[in-house]
Amino acid sequence: MIRALRKVPWVLLGALILVQICYPLTEDKTRAVLTVVTVLIGVLLSVTHALISRGARAVVALIGTAGVGGFLVEAVGVATGFPFGTYDYSGELGPKLLGVPLIIPLAWTWMAWPAWLAALRITTSTTKRIVVAAFGLACWDLFLDPQMVAEGYWTWQAPTPALPGLPGIPISNYLGWLGFAVLIMTVLSLKLQQKPKTDDAPMYALWIWTYASSVLAHTVFLDLPASAAWGGVLMGAAVAPLLIKLRKC
Repeated sequence: MIRALRKVPWVLLGALILVQICYPLTEDKTRAVLTVVTVLIGVLLSVTHALISRGARAVVALIGTAGVGGFLVEAVGVATGFPFGTYDYSGELGPKLLGVPLIIPLAWTWMAWPAWLAALRITTSTTKRIVVAAFGLACWDLFLDPQMVAEGYWTWQAPTPALPGLPGIPISNYLGWLGFAVLIMTVLSLKLQQKPKTDDAPMYALWIWTYASSVLAHTVFLDLPASAAWGGVLMGAAVAPLLIKLRKC
């Protein structure tokens, strides 16, 4: 029974990869549907892995910080412009509450977990783990935001100053991501046991796949070479140490 449960994250990861491969091959509303499906599979993957590998306490910590916390920070952001900048969501990503599509906090939950587990594997220092995990999660947005803005899923009202090659998205957005990511990882460091596990392999695969597939998709399929470059270099700085650690095993 336990062995069978350990296969579930791998099955979900396979389904996630299949949906993501289909995304750049579709257009318009189909892409919006696949975006939502990707997040739903992704959050199910992360939560299921957290439950199987570390129990209900980990699930509560993950959902409470990244999920509930993600919704609250997004709601404040939409209402006030802090901490990300002034932006509005379109209606393409499903139902909204307080101006925030309900799928958005699920995306925070989905990717916060592999970012944290990768950091656990990279270093034994709690402070360094928080920094590495938060940096990696924030750098993921160098892929996410340009792609979602290009699709019209949200719009920035004051998009300057912006990073070179990434117009339409203010630098404040990435700083806001980094700040909130530090908060998420700090809470996880306090609530969870600080040891990597052999069962974390599906999350390492998710983290590496997310990085590599984003670089490929932005370069080849989505015509977003600047975000491919920015994300490739900066998120790559968070992913490369994990690859080195895994290669040594």
